[in-house]
Amino acid sequence: METTNHTVTEFLLLGFTADPVTQLVLFAVFLAAYVLTLLGNATLMVLICNDTRLHTPMYFFIGNLSFLDLFLSSVYTPKILVICISENKSISFAGCVAQFFFSAGLDYTECYLLAAMAYDRYVAIAKPLLYTQAVPMRLCMFFVAGSYGAGFINSCIITKDTFTLTFCSDNVLDDFFCDIPPLVKIACGKKKSYQAVLFFLLASNVITPIGLILASYLFIIATILRIRSTQGCLKAFSTCSSHLISVTLYYGSILYIYARPRASYSLDRDKIVSTFYTVVFPMLNPVIYSLRNKDVKEALNKLFK
Repeated sequence: METTNHTVTEFLLLGFTADPVTQLVLFAVFLAAYVLTLLGNATLMVLICNDTRLHTPMYFFIGNLSFLDLFLSSVYTPKILVICISENKSISFAGCVAQFFFSAGLDYTECYLLAAMAYDRYVAIAKPLLYTQAVPMRLCMFFVAGSYGAGFINSCIITKDTFTLTFCSDNVLDDFFCDIPPLVKIACGKKKSYQAVLFFLLASNVITPIGLILASYLFIIATILRIRSTQGCLKAFSTCSSHLISVTLYYGSILYIYARPRASYSLDRDKIVSTFYTVVFPMLNPVIYSLRNKDVKEALNKLFK
């Protein structure tokens, strides 16, 4: 019997497993990851706000990235924790729409923000003496506001198009959150226009920022190659190494999930990869940007003295 999206009042999230013991183990793992994500990103934001040495364009972007990761993790993880320990694995239609909207908007925003950070790293390496003048705070705020604006405008588009699909199968989503692949799987009568929107959003929110990042790094490499001393080259590379790691991990998982042909989708495998950019990546970012960062370590020591 066919049902439309007008009669669907809730979705059932299958999560990772039905085994009670495994669910408890996953609950403990996700809870620990969520606590570390909150503590790591909140601490990094406090350090950047309180220490004047960190009032530079680079740390302004890192602080905004920490806020994004904290917010993004809070969109996913609380519901994942509920699914792990509760017999009620349902999410209301409105709740699914809200989760989808905010997750898409924050993911798209992070794509643009990482591209802005790549430009920032290029200026820091190519024009170190004029860095703060070349990237003034007004420009930084414009990049951040533009990232949020573009991210959530595109989120409005994909959310509207996704939840006006006809769901003619059941309301069971083989995933731990409301995402495009499981929603499309239970939909019928998928119009070519929806596929066109997906390709447009992939191009504008993922491929375009990747192109900008690659262009920035080509200029960075060209600049580094002009540095004669080995020590200077290593110092220049260390300036952008954290961002490069962050970009590789984030875009790698995003492209794996959304840029593959539909015939190669495997929801079981995709669920594992999805946890990386929804749960693991927000937890790792504070570590990536502070582990080898002398300024952050000094600010942390100063905070706890």
